[in-house]
Amino acid sequence: MEDGQITQRHIEINLAEQRLILMEGETVLMDTPVSTAGNGAGERNGSECTPRGWHVIHEKVGAGCDADTVFVGRQPTGEIYSPALSAQHPGRDWILTRILWLDGLEEGLNKSGDVDTLQRYIYIHGSPDDVRMGEAGSHGCIRMRNDDIISLYDLVDVGTRVFIRES
Repeated sequence: MEDGQITQRHIEINLAEQRLILMEGETVLMDTPVSTAGNGAGERNGSECTPRGWHVIHEKVGAGCDADTVFVGRQPTGEIYSPALSAQHPGRDWILTRILWLDGLEEGLNKSGDVDTLQRYIYIHGSPDDVRMGEAGSHGCIRMRNDDIISLYDLVDVGTRVFIRES
C-alpha cells in the first residue's frame, strides 16, 4: 500500500450466486454462502425482496449474545433457538445470534419513500442450522450460518459499505 492510501472493508452480496464476500481493498477476507429473498431482488416495501445497490451498516446488534439467541425487533427475547422451540412456533422467521441492520445509500433506489431499506428492516443475520444456504428463501434479509455471522460481525463496523447486486 502506498503512503496515504486508505484500504476500506466492504461487503459484496451476489444474489445470483447466493454469496457474501467481505473485501479489504482487493483482498478477500471472507467468502461464504448466504440465503437471500425467496421473492428475488426488489426494493418496494412489502415485497419481501432483497434490495439492490449500495448500503451501509447502520447498526450492529447482539455483541456478546450466545449463538442461537433469538431476536424480535432487534431485542433478545431471552430464548435460545432449538428444534423444540421451532416446533412451538411454526412459520416464525427466525433472526438469530447477530444482526447487521442495513441503510440504503441511493435516493429513490433503496433510500426514502416506499423503497427505504432501513424502514424495511433489512438485516444480515444468523439463522437456524437447518436453513439451507446457497439458495434463496428469506423474507428479504440476508441469512447466514451462525458461525459466519459471528465472524462477519467481528470484522465489520457501523459504516461499513455493503453492495448488493443481482449477478
